[in-house]
Amino acid sequence: MTDELLDVVNDEDIVTAREMRSVVHRLGLQHRGVHVFLVTPRDELLVQQRSHLKDTSPLALDCSVSEHLKAGEGYRDAAVRGLVEELGIHGIRIHPLVKFKMNYGPNDLEISQLYEGRVDPALVQFDPREVEGISCRSLDELEALLHSGKIPICGWFVRLLAWYTGRPVKMEVVRTYTQNRLLFPAGNGRRWM
Repeated sequence: MTDELLDVVNDEDIVTAREMRSVVHRLGLQHRGVHVFLVTPRDELLVQQRSHLKDTSPLALDCSVSEHLKAGEGYRDAAVRGLVEELGIHGIRIHPLVKFKMNYGPNDLEISQLYEGRVDPALVQFDPREVEGISCRSLDELEALLHSGKIPICGWFVRLLAWYTGRPVKMEVVRTYTQNRLLFPAGNGRRWM
């Protein structure tokens, strides 16, 4: 993976410095990330399999899009960039669901935001350097895959799915947004996993 300049942020999400990604991860500096859940017309999540070239969780199932924010970039801008770079999708309307703090792994502390939108999977033209493949999965299918252990799934994706379905999860919610979720409306009592 190529190195890129990232904003280092404090607990209030205020930029305190800028460092290269390799330095941020080596020193465990808090930085920013973004994820997107894309819901299909069949009410499934479009899921990506990360490229074998990724330095973190290669070949694991992941959100529709997962990105670091580049230095000076906003959350929505990074989500839109990720839609274009990873999936070749332009013009998708997305809305924020939650802003949170999470420990993604050793030395990987992030303040992130999760967005959601609708997509026709036929529009996806993924970049094979970024994404190994895509699939559309129901929450029940994802749960079965998780419990089978046959396919690796990114730990952050598992936690975001747990939050999405109303299950307690190890992440600090900074802010939730009032929009209804497309696939799983908040508060309907369903438990997943």
